[in-house]
Amino acid sequence: MSRTWSQLLRGELIKTVTTRTVLGFALGGVAFAVLNVLAVAVWSGTLDEVPEKEEALSALPILLLLWGLVGTAGEYRHRTAAPAALVGRRHREVVLSARIAAYALTGLLLGALTTVVSVGLGLPLLDAQPGPDLTPGDIGAVVVGNLLAFVLFAILGAALGALIRTPVLGVVVLLVVDFAVVPLLSDVWESAINLTPFGAAGILSRMTHNTTLSVASAGWVLAAWTVAVTLVAVVVERRRDLA
Repeated sequence: MSRTWSQLLRGELIKTVTTRTVLGFALGGVAFAVLNVLAVAVWSGTLDEVPEKEEALSALPILLLLWGLVGTAGEYRHRTAAPAALVGRRHREVVLSARIAAYALTGLLLGALTTVVSVGLGLPLLDAQPGPDLTPGDIGAVVVGNLLAFVLFAILGAALGALIRTPVLGVVVLLVVDFAVVPLLSDVWESAINLTPFGAAGILSRMTHNTTLSVASAGWVLAAWTVAVTLVAVVVERRRDLA
């Protein structure tokens, strides 16, 4: 008897939350959030503008991109993707969609954890800064932007993992692009960088401000990238052999 999609999702959720990988990324996300709060709110000097204070509350969603990629690519690295489809008696693209949905849900949980840490630590430290305080609306917008960036990056990472299928290669490529290529090109053509997933996520999570792209537009850009890459991953998965 074939499994329903909800059963597939439940199975994929169990896999994502019971591995050591998710614990490592959760601890890493919290650690980076704490470092970002301290770096921006304490060590960077005076913050007298709202966008600068919002940056202190960013939860750095880039880790979720890596987490989704490593987890999904690992299914192919360890040759468990095809057996999962055979056991569930469903097409591989259906299993992949359940896997991506599982990463979206757990990405939301990880994003919530990291955002709670960044906001809970950041707000008291920002009280000592001059200029206007963050309003409840400002704080709510930062929280929503962080959570949305986390979920979309988790989905995008999972889709990329299904396409690349090699965790080490995928991580290396993403790190080089994010920390070398994007900063280099941003000095030459900032408006184009904002239209990449990295640039849009930075604006959405408030890591970047005073840009040519609004926060709302950045959300649409990142969503468009996520949907496009996910659709490509599903189509490619459908055409693969089970071997």
